[in-house]
Amino acid sequence: MALTDLIKLVAPGRRNGRNLTFQECRRAMAAVLAGEESEISAAAFFVAMRFKGPTVEELRGFADAARAAATMPCEGMAGLVCVCPPHDGTSQAPPLEVAAGLVAAGAGVRVLILSDRCVPPRRGLTAANVLEALGASMTWDPAEAESWVAKARFAACSVTGMLPGLMGLRRVREQVGMRTPLSTVEKLIAPASAAVVAGAQGGPVLGMAVEVLQGLGHPRAIALQGMEGGVIPSVRRHTRGIELCDAHLVPIHVEPEDFGLQSQGEPELPLYSPAPSGKGPCDNPSLVKAAGEMTALVLAGEPGPARNATLFGAALILKAAGRAMTLAEGVDAATSALDSGRAREVLEELRGLTG
Repeated sequence: MALTDLIKLVAPGRRNGRNLTFQECRRAMAAVLAGEESEISAAAFFVAMRFKGPTVEELRGFADAARAAATMPCEGMAGLVCVCPPHDGTSQAPPLEVAAGLVAAGAGVRVLILSDRCVPPRRGLTAANVLEALGASMTWDPAEAESWVAKARFAACSVTGMLPGLMGLRRVREQVGMRTPLSTVEKLIAPASAAVVAGAQGGPVLGMAVEVLQGLGHPRAIALQGMEGGVIPSVRRHTRGIELCDAHLVPIHVEPEDFGLQSQGEPELPLYSPAPSGKGPCDNPSLVKAAGEMTALVLAGEPGPARNATLFGAALILKAAGRAMTLAEGVDAATSALDSGRAREVLEELRGLTG
């Protein structure tokens, strides 16, 4: 069934409208990724899906097709946690998933950040920007990412490197200018054998995100409504999440004051002037430098909101990996890895591999 036919089924207000089946969504996404549908049809379809509201089965169908078309790194690797923040990055909150991932790797977990760079419409800062500012890099080669994780316990891989068919959909995102189910599906392209820590936007999508991860076969996962929809909790107020563990879904409430990590304000990047059309935070060298410097200061032991947020992020990765039974244990292990210098050692090893 062509996208134009599916649009008629999901368009709001139609009497004969209905949700799509898993197979219909799987075939639709496969056709889009193979270039069998125009970008205009793809844009209309994903916008229609946004206004209808996707179901768990629809998202699972989209993600299953994307995974089947992708070259997946680290499939079957023991002890792996995939960190899946929003691909369009952040504009105010620094992308501290790099610092959190390095700390978790220093505590013994294998960490693979699945991200990208300069993704529209936000074109925010991502792990790629931070790693470049730190003298390391993200890779576009899945085999290289797997090698780095095996050697250094840490890597960041471009999802468009894993799935080149997403490049055309980047243009769709830019033209549509709003979040659609595509933004969710991108964060679900990860090896099914891995544990996952994924960012989720505010609202009722949190439960849906973790149910989709469960349906895709992940043994463990945490979906979190972190800062700007990312994987890093707030250090000023509580953050909601849901954990998947042993087929059970358990709510998570990250309360900074319970761990002595509460701050008066969130870690923030410097203010910047609104970017011209087609530009964003990732195109601002001073912001990229500031994000890298903030991560370097955290790894050097500087106290403050960024350190506290990093410890929470690392604790969640450790919990998803099964290395910490509670968030408190995760914070303790993350603090030890950071203060002992093991996180900096992971970065130095990564620099040697990427340089």
